Amino acid sequence: MLELLKDWILEFGYLAMYGFLAVGIIGLPVPDEILMTFIGYLTSLEWFSYSLSIAVCFSGSMTGMLVSYAIGHKIGKPFLTRYGKWIKLTPKRLDKAEGWFRRFGLWTVTFGYFVPGVRHFTCYLAGISGVRIWKYLLYAGSGALVWTVTFITLGRFIGSNLDFTTKVVHRYIGIGVGVAAVIACLAALIVLRGRKRII
Repeated sequence: MLELLKDWILEFGYLAMYGFLAVGIIGLPVPDEILMTFIGYLTSLEWFSYSLSIAVCFSGSMTGMLVSYAIGHKIGKPFLTRYGKWIKLTPKRLDKAEGWFRRFGLWTVTFGYFVPGVRHFTCYLAGISGVRIWKYLLYAGSGALVWTVTFITLGRFIGSNLDFTTKVVHRYIGIGVGVAAVIACLAALIVLRGRKRII
């Protein structure tokens, strides 16, 4: 499957990049990070433009996020609970993402890109929650930009160690982002408490 997707990237270029990132975010089984790392590697060989590849992958991921948001907003949770299994939205995974969403709010959308099994659900939950579209786009766009730049840049510089490095990063980056999010929340709480004492 992965080799076929890589062949399509080589054959159809930017159009394939855009399409794969869009449907991958919606929930179809596309190995997003591995593909972006491969694309980054191809930019180092000058098959594709580095900056244009980032722009295309960012656009694809945002298209997927908007479609998912619209589905969540218009159709709601009962439909996803019943039919979500066809796009990997199992009730168990949906509950897990809901727990993240309750704890971290829209930051789940931003950091969710880096957590396997979470990013596919945060956009649906944002739509279900009724959050305003401009606010959603701000958080989703920030996460998508960092996500695409990270993996395409990684692929551009790791070269021949592509497969090994991608597997390691895919396995541990979620943990790293989760730790960073907790540290950021703790720092924010400390700052807020300090301000209250001063007042």
